[in-house]
Amino acid sequence: MTVHLLPSTPGTVRWGDLPRAGDRSVLTVDPGDVVVVDTVSHEGILEDQGRDPLAFFTARGIAAGAVLPDAVEIARTVAHDPLRQGPHIVTGPVHVRGARPGDVLSVTVEELVLRADFGVVSNRHGRGALPGEFPRDGGDVVSVLARVETDPRSGARCGAMPVAPGSGARVRFPLRPFLGLVGVGTLGPEHLHSVPPGMHGGNLDVSVLGAGSTLHLPVQVDGALFHAGDPHYAQGDGEVALTAFEAPLRARLRLDLVPEAAVRVRDVLWGETPEFLVPIGLDVDLAEAARRAVRTAVALLADLGMDPAHALAYLSAAGDFAVSQVVDRVSGVHGLIRKADLADLTDLTD
Repeated sequence: MTVHLLPSTPGTVRWGDLPRAGDRSVLTVDPGDVVVVDTVSHEGILEDQGRDPLAFFTARGIAAGAVLPDAVEIARTVAHDPLRQGPHIVTGPVHVRGARPGDVLSVTVEELVLRADFGVVSNRHGRGALPGEFPRDGGDVVSVLARVETDPRSGARCGAMPVAPGSGARVRFPLRPFLGLVGVGTLGPEHLHSVPPGMHGGNLDVSVLGAGSTLHLPVQVDGALFHAGDPHYAQGDGEVALTAFEAPLRARLRLDLVPEAAVRVRDVLWGETPEFLVPIGLDVDLAEAARRAVRTAVALLADLGMDPAHALAYLSAAGDFAVSQVVDRVSGVHGLIRKADLADLTDLTD
C-alpha cells in the first residue's frame, strides 16, 4: 500500500462538473492505495458570495490567516460558469490501475480531519425544500456562518450558529463530518453537472458515510477516474436549506477494487459502516427513490441468503429508511440495516 497526498489546486480540481472518459488524471494509484485529499468547500467562494473567500469570511469575523490559501487560489484562477455548471469543487480524477467497467471501486474513509473551524450553511435562489418560501424578504442568498466550538455544558466539540442575525444566543449540534460527493467517471460525451447524483455516485449527500464507512461504486470507465469533494462538518437528513455545514476536510481514503467476476450484487449503489449496510436509492421522484432503496436492500439481503419476501418483511420490522437529501435535482433515500441482525448470514457481516 502506498499513501498519496492529493492537494486541491487549480491543476487538480474541476469546478462544477464531473470527470468523464478521456480526461487527464491528476494522480495514478494501485488498488489498495490510500489517497489523502485536501478538499475545498464551495461555500464562501461562489459568485453570489463575491467569489472572494478572503473578503467574504473576514467580513464575518474570521481572521484572514484562517482562510485557506487553496480556496483563495481556486476562486481567483479556476474558470466557472454558474449558469452552466454546479457549485462544487471536485478534486481528481484519480486513475486506479486495472479498473474496468463492470468492476466495483470500494472507497473506504479511513479518517476525516477538519481543516478549519468555520463554514457556511446557505439557502439560495428559491432552491431547497421550500422554494418560493425561502429565502424570505425578496433576498437571493442567505448564508449563515457556522463555527466549531466547545459546548459549555458537555465540553465536547460541536457545531454552532446564531439563532438570528446579530444574536449572541446559539444553537449547538453534533459534528458528523463526511464527504458529500464521492464518485467515478462517466462515459460522456459531456461532463456531468456536479449537482445530481447517479449510478456514478457523485453528490450523494448520505450523511452516515463518515469515517469508517465504505461506498461501493460501479466502475463506468477504464481507470475508474475517482474524484471527491463537497466536504461537510454536519448535515441533517434531507439537507432542507440546500446546503448544510459546508467546510473543508482532509480525507484519508483507501481505494480497493473488486473485479467484475467477484461482484455479487450488480448495478446497485450501496455503502456500509461498521454497524450498518446502507442501500441507496435515487430518482427525481422521492417516492421512487425510496422504492429503489428498498429494492437495493432486498437485493443485498437476498445475496446473503434471505428469501426476498422474508427480506422485505425483515426490513419492514427492523430496517430504517431516511431521506438523504431533497435538494440535488435527483432525490436520495438511504436505508440502515443493522449488521448485528444478520449474524446467522454470510460474510458481509464480517
